[in-house]
Amino acid sequence: MYTEILRIVESGLLKDTKKVYNYAKLLADKLDKDGNDRMSKMILKVIDSKKATTVTMDELLTTPVDQESRLSIVDVNIPYANDDIPIVLPKLIDNKIADFINVVKHQSQLAQKGVEMPNSLLLYGNPGCGKTTIAKYISEQTGLPLVIARFDAIVSSLLGNTAKNIRKIFDFADNKPCILFLDEFDAIAKARDDQYELGELKRVINSLLQNIDSFAKQNILIAATNHPELLDKAIWRRFNTVIGIGLPREDEIVKLIKTFTNDFDTDFNTDDKKLDKLAKLFVEKSPSDIKTIINNAKARTIINDRNTLQYEDVLIELFEFNNHSINLTIEKLVEYLNENGVAQSVIAERMNVSLRQIRNYLNKQS
Repeated sequence: MYTEILRIVESGLLKDTKKVYNYAKLLADKLDKDGNDRMSKMILKVIDSKKATTVTMDELLTTPVDQESRLSIVDVNIPYANDDIPIVLPKLIDNKIADFINVVKHQSQLAQKGVEMPNSLLLYGNPGCGKTTIAKYISEQTGLPLVIARFDAIVSSLLGNTAKNIRKIFDFADNKPCILFLDEFDAIAKARDDQYELGELKRVINSLLQNIDSFAKQNILIAATNHPELLDKAIWRRFNTVIGIGLPREDEIVKLIKTFTNDFDTDFNTDDKKLDKLAKLFVEKSPSDIKTIINNAKARTIINDRNTLQYEDVLIELFEFNNHSINLTIEKLVEYLNENGVAQSVIAERMNVSLRQIRNYLNKQS
């Protein structure tokens, strides 16, 4: 068994993906014979999901760079079989994402039947609503690496280089089993009728459109933007699937709360009243905001050496998130916790003050 592990390490350092696969298969067989079928299945699942990508691993690791800054203009995310990308969406949108994934998975069969389906998806919506998460989820579901365009490096001070960088990105992703992801798409896809844009930038957009046209016929392209109103009108026609991602509704917020706390004991996930209250308080918050607030509450729980994430922990973090530091007063926090059903004795314990002081704070507010 140790021999196989050493051979896998050696082959990996030599970038010999075929040997990595063969020795990993041998290791899985030995583990299965020794009774460790769980680890054996995990190894087999990983190597089987990576068959399509191992051939091009060397190519994916050699990323293109901007001529001026020498910065890499793409990042490559490799999905793994044990990736668990949390995604909570309305049913209709979830179905559209599933349909897109199915088209990607069956593109060979579709092509054999003479059905040409451009695999292009445009996601738009407010920041933090999960557009990047959806792209990573599609990557994980299809087993295809996600090639992420870095617009901070693409947009060069030498405008001529920007068009060249766009061409490099599409050339890099072309004819590889991967997904090209253009995040913050509006950075290079602004409307050409914008009077403030220079002629050279308009030529950059023309170049982008040409690259999309030649690329999307046989490859997988995902773009995302927080500002759909800025996009050139011609951009929309280049995507056969367009999905707007909005803020989560209360039922989706409940699912997000449970997803983000599934590794913690809580006093609210089995309490419908508390969970419903949190869902209402999180309305108008993006999934990213909800995750940040809950993670802060989890951190506070760990630091204070407590085993259970409490309802009031989340409320405190939500209050601090909603209010700038200049508005953070103990009186306002006490009032907020009291209004949302936290017992005065619990508030006193959390604030590290006496129950009498808590009552005095609340009497002043009334």
